[in-house]
Amino acid sequence: MKERLLDYLSCPACAGAIVLASDDHRDAEEIIEGQLSCSSCARAWPITRGVPRFASLDEVEAEKAATAAGFGWQWQRFTQTDDKYAQQFLGWIAPVEREFFKGRVVLEGGCGKGRHTQLAAQWGAREVIGVDLSAAVETAFAATRNLPNAHIVQADIYSLPFARVFDYAFSVGVLHHLPDPHGGFRSLASKVKPGGHISAWVYGAENNEWITRWVNPLRQRLTSRMNPNALLQLSRIPAAIMFAATKLVYGPLNRSAGGASLARHLSYNDYLNAISPFGWREHHTIVFDHLVAPTAFYISRDEFAEWWRDISAREVDISWHNSNSWRGFGKI
Repeated sequence: MKERLLDYLSCPACAGAIVLASDDHRDAEEIIEGQLSCSSCARAWPITRGVPRFASLDEVEAEKAATAAGFGWQWQRFTQTDDKYAQQFLGWIAPVEREFFKGRVVLEGGCGKGRHTQLAAQWGAREVIGVDLSAAVETAFAATRNLPNAHIVQADIYSLPFARVFDYAFSVGVLHHLPDPHGGFRSLASKVKPGGHISAWVYGAENNEWITRWVNPLRQRLTSRMNPNALLQLSRIPAAIMFAATKLVYGPLNRSAGGASLARHLSYNDYLNAISPFGWREHHTIVFDHLVAPTAFYISRDEFAEWWRDISAREVDISWHNSNSWRGFGKI
């Protein structure tokens, strides 16, 4: 933990100032082991392996803990990087461009292995703080610790330990895995200062009926309850089918004008074409990701639009992405 993170922290219980109570081990700028405390209510939180720990899986509801455990396991194993992540990220947060990050204080709700926290920092954010409930913070910290403007915090998105100081907050692929996606969005928005902006990307209900009808019951009753090592092996089968489809059919067809006119009639063309440039490891990650979580909601456009009305957002831009998901951007 870099000490200037204290400028943004606020007690999630009483909104008091958070101070560094002890500094037991440092490595250059990073406090590796120590303790934080609230100057008002005397609550305390450890800094462990460089990450401030405001929550643990032992302290949250069973379903939320199971989801976080699954994703934590995933992001400690699928640690690969890819140059194509930048363009993929911009697709999820459009109309935001990389120049938008320059000089802004940024909050990421659900940072996983830290790939978007890393990009935001590299694109010139003054400070970017990635938050996750899961053990993925270990991977995220390792990925970002050498970036002077990046910070990782373990916390529950419903109880964020920050003041309302952020110029921009975003959440990509996380809110729909929460027990109350709308509540998670509201909590994230509450940390954005007036005049700031927020982005969110969620699974769409539209065009995903086959998932909600066939895949969701299988995931809820079987795959999310499996030993993750067993699921890792089992998920290779659907991943191989998807990989073959993108590399042999969707990708090649969409690279020519004549083929693209045919491909647009194929099921899930926009999405499968979008992931076709990625390699095997990323395809396997995508399939495992869809099968590991016990909770996944598919959000309709009307429901998503209500989220933005609920926070009184202005200049809201909601758009359909890859014909299977919704992305939104608005001003607080």
